[in-house]
Amino acid sequence: MHGDAELHHAAELYYVQGMTMEAVADRFGVSRPTVSRMLQAARDRGIVRISLSAPPDAGHDLSHRLREAFGVTVHVTGTPRGATDPQRLESVARSAAGMLGEWFGDGMTLAVAWGTTTSAIAGHLHPKTTRDTLVVQMNGAFSARSPGAAQSSALLGRMSTAFGAALLPFPTPAFFDNVQTRTLMWQESSVRRVLAARNGADLAVFSVGAFRGPMISQVYSNGYLSDEDFRELAAQRVVGDVCTVFLREDGSYADLDLNRRASGPTPMELRRIPRRLCVVAGDHKVPGVVGALRAGVVTDLVIDERTAASVVRHLFGR
Repeated sequence: MHGDAELHHAAELYYVQGMTMEAVADRFGVSRPTVSRMLQAARDRGIVRISLSAPPDAGHDLSHRLREAFGVTVHVTGTPRGATDPQRLESVARSAAGMLGEWFGDGMTLAVAWGTTTSAIAGHLHPKTTRDTLVVQMNGAFSARSPGAAQSSALLGRMSTAFGAALLPFPTPAFFDNVQTRTLMWQESSVRRVLAARNGADLAVFSVGAFRGPMISQVYSNGYLSDEDFRELAAQRVVGDVCTVFLREDGSYADLDLNRRASGPTPMELRRIPRRLCVVAGDHKVPGVVGALRAGVVTDLVIDERTAASVVRHLFGR
């Protein structure tokens, strides 16, 4: 069993100083296969993080057009032409996990919206030791008809463990039955503590929820909403949600009655967080992505190439 210091030394000799495996093996007095295993262990423990720089033209036009239109930094991940929706999700989740590992550091607070995409991101995080850090849940997950609370708890637990951060859950319903209950709950000291941490976060990660398509978001598929709620969403031309706050394609949200019962931050509140990472994959999310961009809630967008192309076509017609 090799310690982190030894793995770091071996990785530095091989990746930074350019020594061959044979030379590294001689330095450590071990076999070449042992060096290979040491380098793999260094990657598995997050001591070594390998990134690839795409050719300048790979997704460059797509990211440039979205950046010019909305002022966001767009990270386009390449996927094979025949990639399935789950494969596209894994591609963006892997890239987003690498970015979180780079951006999140000592003294920072990470705000997380639970869901299928952020769960996939958590599965790709490499352990990273941080100090005085906090992971806070952005939107409630409790519902009488859904196991979402357990799912969100597992997601937040994986993220906080990966960074060695403290965890601050948000023990409220995803949607309240009435506005008055939400108003009273927001006055509770325990809830106010979560809201203060959420509003003061340095970094947020979330996706865009969609209620149509091959991979329907958990908010819509797990019984959080009634049939009457769905009819209201359709009547109000809602195309998706961010952190359980519903959006139209033009980015408007403030006049939607359902949002008065939602637990997540409004776009206005979300915009107070300096860096806001939105991660999406799938053509069914295109209208929601457009709504999120127009609402100004995104500073960094991780999106697969096919979805990015669909967003550009949707916006610009070509």
